[in-house]
Amino acid sequence: MRTRIRATGAACHLCGRAIDYSLPSSDPKSFVIDHVTALANGGQDALSNVKAAHRRHDCNSKKRARVHDDSVRRSNTLK
Repeated sequence: MRTRIRATGAACHLCGRAIDYSLPSSDPKSFVIDHVTALANGGQDALSNVKAAHRRHDCNSKKRARVHDDSVRRSNTLK
């Protein structure tokens, strides 16, 4: 799954900014897979439920298991 998402070169689906896929996993701006509907909330571990995100950088680490949609990104309320 990671390889397929990485191959797209997609921007972070949470903030919309580019992801530097060459960064080491310890970097806050590195690439992680985000489950759109969290596993804790009944989401599936399937390609249809994952998107690229930054590890931290006010993105995946702040989202946690909350629901996210584009209106959250536009209103900047994921804090």
